[in-house]
Amino acid sequence: MRSSLKTARAAAIGGGAATIGYWGVLMGEVLVARKVIGVTDERPPSPDGVYGDDLPGEPLRLLLIGDSAAVGYGMRRADLTPAALLGISLSHVLDRPVHVRSEAVVGAQTADLRDQIDIGLDHQPELVCIVIGANDVTHRVPSYVSSRLLSASVRRLRETGAEVVVGTCPDLGSVRPLPQPLRWVARRKSRSLARRQTVAVVREGGRAVSLGDLLGPLFDANFDVMFGEDRFHPSATGYANMVSVLVPSLLAAYRERDRDYAVPHSFGHADTMSLAEAAERAGRRPGTEVTPEGRWARVLRRS
Repeated sequence: MRSSLKTARAAAIGGGAATIGYWGVLMGEVLVARKVIGVTDERPPSPDGVYGDDLPGEPLRLLLIGDSAAVGYGMRRADLTPAALLGISLSHVLDRPVHVRSEAVVGAQTADLRDQIDIGLDHQPELVCIVIGANDVTHRVPSYVSSRLLSASVRRLRETGAEVVVGTCPDLGSVRPLPQPLRWVARRKSRSLARRQTVAVVREGGRAVSLGDLLGPLFDANFDVMFGEDRFHPSATGYANMVSVLVPSLLAAYRERDRDYAVPHSFGHADTMSLAEAAERAGRRPGTEVTPEGRWARVLRRS
């Protein structure tokens, strides 16, 4: 009996040492990755303004908040940023002006959305697009904390009458500067956060669009084209791909405010299922939108 206890105790000590060593390796890799990526708080030129100002009608007011992916980190021209691309795309399809304002911040975490909303609400947005989550993963914010904060942000925006579309956390496991096993951990954490984000957003009446696989097969197969100079943030082509997934959901959110005008599934095929199942499916398929449907959720495949 004593021999068994000694063996168990030795195994426990050895396991604890291995665990400490494992996390030590991970933390070392985090520091190395941050140094290699070298992110600064530099912003591209401001994309704020009216797009399609020669079109008839009152401008549709769009607010963009979130992190560096929403800012368009790495772009040196305003018209290549997600905010500008959204403004150009929406004004073209809706045939009306779109007044865009971006309050996104490089390095922002979900906790920072509150301050961005405080500033952005004087724009009186009708549509709000949020891209957030990557920095929560890299800073080891628990996913349940991030999703709770996102839920509060979406609820606040919905209470103002704005339609909200959220691009969920990308799959950071596809970012090559992250070495293994850090890349594996990043993939697991980012996918877990994306699922929780989906549930949080839809419960508050928003729409969640899966961006997870945009850093998956497409970015991996075309790495030199889809990623920017730091090999972490998207290139101009990468941002354009992200926007192309978000635009249909923003259009649907705007149009379906008036149910008489709504054109359900005009951009794809929809299925209705439980919210948990919808969140799981969205995490596995790029460009998947999840919207509330009474007690259920509607999964719309837009790609």
